[in-house]
Amino acid sequence: MNPSTALARVLVDELARCGLSEAVVAPGSRSTPLALALAGHPDIRVHVRVDERSASYLAAGLARVQRRPAALVCTSGTAAANFHPAVLEADESSVPLLVLTADRPPELRGTGANQTVDQIGLFGSAVRMFTEVGTPDRVPGMAAYWRSLACRAWGAAEGADRPGPVHLNLAFRDPLVPETPLPDPGDAPDAAESAAPLLEAGDWPDRLGGRAGGGPWIEFRRGPGEPAPVELPPVERGVVVCGDGDYDPIPLLALAAETGWPLLAEPTSNARRGEAVSAYRHLLASPRFVAEHEPELVVTAGRPGLSRQLLSYLGRAQRHIAVGAPCSFADPVRTATDVVPAVSAPAGARPDTPWARSWQEAEKRARAAIDAVLDADEALSEVRLARDLAGHAPNGSLLFAGSSMPIRDLDSAMSARCGARILGNRGASGIDGTVSAAVGAALAHSSAGGGGAYALLGDLAMLHDQNGLVLGPGEPRPDLAVVAVNNDGGGIFSGLEQAGHPRFERLFGTPHGVSMERIAQMADVPYTRLEWASDLPKALLGEGLRVVEVSTRRTDSAALRRTVQRAVDAALQD
Repeated sequence: MNPSTALARVLVDELARCGLSEAVVAPGSRSTPLALALAGHPDIRVHVRVDERSASYLAAGLARVQRRPAALVCTSGTAAANFHPAVLEADESSVPLLVLTADRPPELRGTGANQTVDQIGLFGSAVRMFTEVGTPDRVPGMAAYWRSLACRAWGAAEGADRPGPVHLNLAFRDPLVPETPLPDPGDAPDAAESAAPLLEAGDWPDRLGGRAGGGPWIEFRRGPGEPAPVELPPVERGVVVCGDGDYDPIPLLALAAETGWPLLAEPTSNARRGEAVSAYRHLLASPRFVAEHEPELVVTAGRPGLSRQLLSYLGRAQRHIAVGAPCSFADPVRTATDVVPAVSAPAGARPDTPWARSWQEAEKRARAAIDAVLDADEALSEVRLARDLAGHAPNGSLLFAGSSMPIRDLDSAMSARCGARILGNRGASGIDGTVSAAVGAALAHSSAGGGGAYALLGDLAMLHDQNGLVLGPGEPRPDLAVVAVNNDGGGIFSGLEQAGHPRFERLFGTPHGVSMERIAQMADVPYTRLEWASDLPKALLGEGLRVVEVSTRRTDSAALRRTVQRAVDAALQD
């Protein structure tokens, strides 16, 4: 067995022993050993994408839903650089990724050799671990080194306190193709047994196989149990805020229920359930309401930051307790006074207080005002689409929200509900790779036995990652309805300060004149145009990857959002 093949097969075998089940490959020559080893392993599902950026976000979507690392492979050169946006997103949102970049061997670096760039530490501080693996050599100890390194990389990506991306840079020398190919895992049910002896082939000075029994080279044993919760002070005017993040919201829901403190939950916290205050964004945009509802204590979990109103409100509390790890808790406005691993309700807390009733009454009035404005027109607006899509998504389904206006419209309009999981790229909140991330999330959701999946995206996000819709023959295909809002440009800027600038339309509005139907035709996926709210359930029906387009006007949408806020303000004053 040649050294490049040996390194790839041993590394892939050990990662599979750790739990790797999904890998995304962007084709290239130098990464041939890794691609062949992954494709030949019976326990790993391989996805192939021609665009490295789409490939990287696909892997991030898979890993986000699975909550365990997915592998990402590319060849040398600019291919690895195209992974960088997804690596940044994975870093900020604590998504575990194994980034395996193939590289030229040292003797070709700095010589002008084709497709060779400096890949050492390419992703900087965005990765939890970086290793220049070194060229594989036929010397004693190599297999133990590779297997130990695979386990270390897996453990670093899983990260007990803060999961994230790990980068292994692998230099391969020719030959890149094995003398004896691995059998196709689909050829026979005993493919694992037939592949195992190939790890012992060749004139290696020691064995290449792993631990007996199929276990990993290194077992990582986590600490005992959950951290003891810290009892909170007995105040009446408390508030619980759940920001974006993959954490268990149940303790926060229980805290709100026991104390009567209002629960303000962003959609991707998956805590907007039960008695959560769904209209908090509008309530906190009302100066009068905020002045009458000064909090004594705010408890935050996850990463709050979807609305300026909420961030401003955090600074009004006398005490701000952030729930999280000391090295990675979120505090974007620097108001945290305490950081604790978990919280519990104060002794003797009672939920029926004037403070609680005041928030409940405000939620009731605001909710009615929002729904009345949205239901007044049967034509689908951006805000109504977000509300209705979140409401129509069946239990067990997944909803992936694009950054910019889709996630904000969900935050503004969706009612509290259980049963659907809501995700988005909220770590770096970029427009990059949104379609691919949604596809990866849908694939992982389906593999785990979940129901259908939906994505709510803007037109610029679709244009930015239209390659994410391109799936080659034989590639796993998601059950995903991509609902695209087409307002011919960047809708979020219509509500910001830039809207009044004389050069707004070209520099910020960025009209493009492209129908989502043309994108669907390019990718050969089914397309539906949706105009009326009552037709939404029918438009969502179907299987496989499909595109649903809703056309709107940016100016109308901005005006509607202002109308909704005025209606809430008026309802609060009645």
